[in-house]
Amino acid sequence: MHEKDRHRVILSAVQDRSLVTVVDLCALTGASEATVRRDINTLDEKKLLRRVRGGAEALTTTPFVGLAGRPFSVNETLNSAEKQAIAAAAVELCEDGEPIIINGGTTTFQMVHPLASRRMQVFTNSFPIAEHLLKNTQNTVMLSGGIIYREQNIILSPFDNDVTRNFYAKRMFMGAQGIGPLGLMEGDPLLIQAEQKLIGQAEELIVLVDSTKFEQRSSLVLCPLERIDTIITDDKIDDRTATMLETADVTLIVVPSGAAQKEGVATLPA
Repeated sequence: MHEKDRHRVILSAVQDRSLVTVVDLCALTGASEATVRRDINTLDEKKLLRRVRGGAEALTTTPFVGLAGRPFSVNETLNSAEKQAIAAAAVELCEDGEPIIINGGTTTFQMVHPLASRRMQVFTNSFPIAEHLLKNTQNTVMLSGGIIYREQNIILSPFDNDVTRNFYAKRMFMGAQGIGPLGLMEGDPLLIQAEQKLIGQAEELIVLVDSTKFEQRSSLVLCPLERIDTIITDDKIDDRTATMLETADVTLIVVPSGAAQKEGVATLPA
């Protein structure tokens, strides 16, 4: 990760959590402790954050309540090649004219580029997905109603009258914070509530996750594995996880890491 990208990730993480340790920032950026400490010193000198013992803190606290989990700006820097390949495979499942739901997330966001050559009816709760599709494609776009959560760039509402119930979708595409034997996991109750409404409007549920998500867990289960029709992931998925999905009757599509070409996609039927 280049210095400019590291600085962006560090500032986003500090603003999101107010106080972040050097160890946390090393995990987020993939850089060494020495590099992260130099970055913190640089950003402290520019008065963009405050250096503290063992880490960094924000100069001001966030004036709004955010969602649990990493911000969009941090997630989009992680496993980007895998996400592009997964998203390209997802768009291959679509037929022109179909109504689809794309849930907000950094992997699902990568669907906007191959969708530039399609004409779909897209319902989304993601502000950046909607904005990109409107500016760069011929797809019809419908947004859900609610509050825009800046850090995750997602629109959520706790109310039933947010137009979600009025949209039918052939397929819903979504990511997840983690996947385990109990099912899809997320880290925030408001996300769970909003996404369960969306899932109820789609015939098929297609989950887009890079292989690291199978190692992550959360305290909140969004839906069981049996509700998922298809999972698209990269070829670093291990055999035990593949067997778990097969047992749950989930179709598994595996893409080569960092390769988004259609001919490189392999489907493992459930």
